[in-house]
Amino acid sequence: MTDHTLELTSPPKSSGRAGAQAQGDRAGKAGGRPEDQKAPVRSDLGTILLHWTLVIAIFTSLLTGLRLSSDAEGSWFAIMFEPILPQGEIWTWHYVSAVFVLALIFAYTAYMSLARLKRRVSSKKVVVLTLPASTKLRIAAVNVIAYWILFAAVLVLTATGVLLYLGHGGLWVDVHYISALTVLTYIFAHVVLHYFYGGWEQLLRLFRPQSLRQFPGMGRYPLAKAAALGAVVLAGAVALDFSTRDDLIVAQASTLPKLDGVLDDPAWQNARPVFVRTQQGSNLNGTGESTVEVRAAQIGDKIAFAFRWEDASRSLKRHPLVKTEEGWRMLNNRADISDETAYYEDKFSVAFSKTDAFGGGASTHMGPKPLSDKPSSFHGRGLHYTTDGSLLDVWQWKAARGGMIGKVDDMWFGTPLEPNEGQAAGKKRYSAGYGADEGKSFYVYNYKGSPETGYRETVSVKRLPLDYVKTASLMGKIDMDTEATDDEGSQWWMFDAESVPYSPEKDAEIPVGTVIPGVLITGEYLGSRADLNGGAKWKDGYWTLEVVRDMDTGNHQDLAMEDGLYVWLSVFDHNQTRHTRHSRPVRLTFN
Repeated sequence: MTDHTLELTSPPKSSGRAGAQAQGDRAGKAGGRPEDQKAPVRSDLGTILLHWTLVIAIFTSLLTGLRLSSDAEGSWFAIMFEPILPQGEIWTWHYVSAVFVLALIFAYTAYMSLARLKRRVSSKKVVVLTLPASTKLRIAAVNVIAYWILFAAVLVLTATGVLLYLGHGGLWVDVHYISALTVLTYIFAHVVLHYFYGGWEQLLRLFRPQSLRQFPGMGRYPLAKAAALGAVVLAGAVALDFSTRDDLIVAQASTLPKLDGVLDDPAWQNARPVFVRTQQGSNLNGTGESTVEVRAAQIGDKIAFAFRWEDASRSLKRHPLVKTEEGWRMLNNRADISDETAYYEDKFSVAFSKTDAFGGGASTHMGPKPLSDKPSSFHGRGLHYTTDGSLLDVWQWKAARGGMIGKVDDMWFGTPLEPNEGQAAGKKRYSAGYGADEGKSFYVYNYKGSPETGYRETVSVKRLPLDYVKTASLMGKIDMDTEATDDEGSQWWMFDAESVPYSPEKDAEIPVGTVIPGVLITGEYLGSRADLNGGAKWKDGYWTLEVVRDMDTGNHQDLAMEDGLYVWLSVFDHNQTRHTRHSRPVRLTFN
């Protein structure tokens, strides 16, 4: 008992939100659901499946594309991603992922239309940017703009990708690259915009599926119909590709052509030519492109091919030697890493395979070290080899190393060889599954230098001209501009009879500034490496090459010429390894 009156203090004033919190707490204690706890933001299952499938396809396409871009001469941006770029047989992943992106774009568009979700990317939302509106609405409007930029970039990327696949290069390579960088930038911007729109909850909604909300006029089974459309687009693209590839029909003839690089023989009159666009090579007037015309004819147990390709200059200067006050120097720009693009001869390569797999019959493996247990190439751009035990028959014409005197080198791509001691130590070039057929060639190099110095210092010379004045006359006009055309009939090599072993006395007779060939022709071709005979001529910006070989040499490093072989072509414009790319093979047919 007390005489004091009991006084109750008034509850503190609170905001509506705090009051709601208190009520929520009481409700929670009573077993109810707190009113302030919102349900996690979710997205419909169809959107989630299509979104992440598209993300995987786009990332695969971008990463493989960046790997291919990093191989380009002068590349710098793509190389920054080197630690995360894939290696190996990149071409299949790049082409297949690109087709999947195309199919998924169609599927995604159909799904949004059928599910009445087009409002997500409606351009009408952009009007918010011209009105007083909340930051959230403005971010949503900017996100819509980003969506449409993505759509445009993907369309351009698809169109230019098709052009590159068909052999068009030049400007389209740059447009394709810029479009890819636009998509890469969009990915970053897309994540940032969604974060600022709704925080982590907005980003996590694509991991929280829910049923698709029903709207009036919505189509039935929108995801199934969208997936079906994507499958049709995918199948259609593949079918269109295979149905439009060229067949090189082998004509029948009674007499062998004269191997002089002139296509006026009866053997070629009934041989229908096939034209193949190749691109992304080095030089070639800066375009990197060259269209190759191909013909084939069978003459009894022999087969003859004629190749004609664009090349604005006749280049025979393969690592020439020039005498300086300090001694002899070998002219080059990247000889130390086997990636010469200046002082080199023109070359041409044709490969025959039993498979039409991308990347030259699955023989091209990109990256600095595509074989983890083997040495990398000096230039770090990749290696040629096969992984399934198959073999590609490779014919390589080399202008200064026998090409102008009747020989074409018989080579192969196959299972990677074990490196020797020098290759394992990184002192000698490792070529993996790329090698010459058994036998011997008749060319050697007229210098000895150390790759460690980059051939920037003086080199030892093996042989000197017997008569340097006569040798200079055989070389024709000596113009050391790498884009200069060497005279017809000029000889940028020396035979044994035209040269003598190096001696200081002979060297003293030769004045400073004298240029001599970097190639020696000695002995003769022997064995299976000598299977190919050819003749070549350059005229008016085109090389023409004729090659004859037995239909079946019987050698295990050769492929018999038969119906269904696939033909891959590459043009080298005075460069060592940066040949043009040929994406779609030509099928050899005798029927």
